[in-house]
Amino acid sequence: MVRSGGRAVVDALVTHGVDTVFGIPGTHNLAIYSALAESPITHVTPRHEQGAGYAADGYSRLSGRPGVVVTTTGPAILNAAAAAAQAYSDSIPVLFIAPGMPSDHPSGHNGLLHEVRSQFDAMAAVVAHAQRVTTLTEIPHAVAQCFTAMTVGRPRPAYLEIPLDLLDASEEVSIDMLPMTSPTQVPAEAVLEAASTVLSEARRPLIIAGGGASAASSELLAFADKTDAPVVTSANGKGVLPEDHSLSLGAGVHLSRIRDLVRDCDVVLAVGTELAPADWWSGPIPATRLIRVDLDPLMVATNAKPEVAVVGDAAFVLADLASRLPQASSAGADRAREWRNRLGAEARSVGRAYLGLCASLSAALDRDAVVVADQSMSCYYGLLANLPLHRPRSFVYSAGLGTLGYALPAAIGAAIARPGRQVVSVLGDGGVMFSLAELATAAQARLALPVVIVDNSGYGEIRREMIERDGRALAVDLRDVDFPAVARALGCHGVAAGSYEEVGPAVSESFSADRPTLIHVREPDQLG
Repeated sequence: MVRSGGRAVVDALVTHGVDTVFGIPGTHNLAIYSALAESPITHVTPRHEQGAGYAADGYSRLSGRPGVVVTTTGPAILNAAAAAAQAYSDSIPVLFIAPGMPSDHPSGHNGLLHEVRSQFDAMAAVVAHAQRVTTLTEIPHAVAQCFTAMTVGRPRPAYLEIPLDLLDASEEVSIDMLPMTSPTQVPAEAVLEAASTVLSEARRPLIIAGGGASAASSELLAFADKTDAPVVTSANGKGVLPEDHSLSLGAGVHLSRIRDLVRDCDVVLAVGTELAPADWWSGPIPATRLIRVDLDPLMVATNAKPEVAVVGDAAFVLADLASRLPQASSAGADRAREWRNRLGAEARSVGRAYLGLCASLSAALDRDAVVVADQSMSCYYGLLANLPLHRPRSFVYSAGLGTLGYALPAAIGAAIARPGRQVVSVLGDGGVMFSLAELATAAQARLALPVVIVDNSGYGEIRREMIERDGRALAVDLRDVDFPAVARALGCHGVAAGSYEEVGPAVSESFSADRPTLIHVREPDQLG
């Protein structure tokens, strides 16, 4: 049929199963919005394009499908670039779609509205796959290529640029291109046999699980039970094994005692994790007999050199290796209890300022709850290791890039993706100011979303680092904000909690509210 370029974009998205798009209309993308208005796709309008990207990121993590962002040209798509970089860092499939300069645009800058020197190059620098179409009929094929790039192999974001003149042009276009898929990535038999040989010799094994194990939680559980191996996770792996399981050590690779644990083990199996410095605060993993399982052939030798590198799908590899190994003895639970106590003691010491918050939240959350955490002290010192969670992708966190302001819009996307689950967002008073306007987005969507702001009157971590560095702090103390009043002005409920103990009950009440609820609590040493 004859379609405009905008219609071709939307019809191709529908064909690929897209049901939700996050974005903001602008002069150059109105052809897409004309088609969206007549499509079954739900459109969510954040108040900033960076918020659109973070919301699509949160949506993708909870739905298991690529998120989609639509912006207009120039400053709009550049606003979303930080979110694209965040998605790349944490291996999240998000498709960013934007118009570009017209196909007949002069090569030199001539001042067209929203023109930047090289919009395409700017976005190509922060995503895994980028392409610019050259004809209207190419649009469906390009959308399919982007979905293939995002979903085959290691998931990461893609960018699709369409010359703005093609969006309003019309031509006969066929929407018949489905995502190109590949079979499950199966390692060579010799590699699997080598890995099973090393594992069969282990007497004190350990499993380190990252975000790449999230889609293999049942296989990981079965493998851990078969090998009697304790499991410790990164931030993005938190919950991949229920944290009340007898073999779970929780999310603890950031703790210093993880190094003693690794040294105490004779074989370590790392599944779907970069072993990245952003996770390993105390330095790289100590030398050990290491087996790595990852979809990314470049990652299996990054940050640590393995004895055996297994490039393949985590679910397949774990199931295959478990089938090759005998049932281990039952000593693993005792080892896990010993190390859980050691790591837990350090976690409580590191996060002592937030233990009351963790206990209060834990009492309010069910086993399926999702905590969307920001790069704030309450999250990485407190919640990460001290709030037990029990499902994969239940701790949604900007682990790699470490962006501020992520948690509010990402929680919006998560809540839209999984309307039946408890979703709570936790941010600091500094970070929330990066995305505070998204409260209006959550209010418009009528989400029963609790947003907890833990206030330490500024950029607390940077304040601490400055004082440790040279005994003084500069530009980190922020003026008090009446956050509950701001929330009410943006269409939400606003609550001031007098202590951490009051946070949990307020969160519980928020889950049945008719709109989002901002819960503002000051750190105890900020109460005066």
